[in-house]
Amino acid sequence: MSDSPPPYTLEQALANLQQTEDTSARYYAAWWLGHSRSQDARALESLVLALEDETDRSPDGGYPLRRNAAKALGKLGYPQAVPPLIRALQDDDYYVREAAARALGDLQDARAIAPLTALLAGGVAAAQTAPDKPHLLQPYEAILEALGSLGAVETIAEIEPFLDHFAPKVQYAAARALYQLTLNPQYGDRLIQALQGPELQLRRSALMDLGATGYLPGATAIAQTFTENSLKLIALRDLWQAHRQRAPQEAPLSQTSRDILALMDDLL
Repeated sequence: MSDSPPPYTLEQALANLQQTEDTSARYYAAWWLGHSRSQDARALESLVLALEDETDRSPDGGYPLRRNAAKALGKLGYPQAVPPLIRALQDDDYYVREAAARALGDLQDARAIAPLTALLAGGVAAAQTAPDKPHLLQPYEAILEALGSLGAVETIAEIEPFLDHFAPKVQYAAARALYQLTLNPQYGDRLIQALQGPELQLRRSALMDLGATGYLPGATAIAQTFTENSLKLIALRDLWQAHRQRAPQEAPLSQTSRDILALMDDLL
């Protein structure tokens, strides 16, 4: 007989998430429920409760379980998760707010637009680094990306100033959102230009933002970027998927698709 542990199951994940002794087991259970894409209503209920957990605290005072619960709720696709995630945008933990913003962008529910936009209050002048923290006052990258994903054209005026934010990654997120909301090539070209930067981490960030836009002229630039082929493949896949969502009438094996597939083949 095999001594290997039994497979992780929905029932086990739910049981682990609801107990409080083993914080690592609870953290993994939240992750598992998100990646399982479970359609069991108990998963939704348990994760919503975990968004208000007080027991799992990190040394810096953050809430790791809340963060993972927010990420998982974005993956499950339940519209009932939108109100608790909106409330999580006011969490004391920056990383919970960041996870909630990304989850709301994934859920594609217009109810999130106003509360996300409210976090941009004060514009770039207020978007400074939090005192004694390694991050900004708000998770501006996640907020801007979510507004772009939500098609929030009414927020264009609020997003545009962030093109001049001092943090390059925030600039890239603004360009990504503005291209999604306007289809103006200047924003896609700005991300292409960022791929020529000297810092690897910034190139990686610009690469993923460009892929999310579906801006087809960026395909070759993505393939030629000095970064890992695995990331370039992901960015090209995302670019093709974003383009296909915008042009569903296009034949799956159109010339555009064949060109992108050829670029991906060259990277394998």
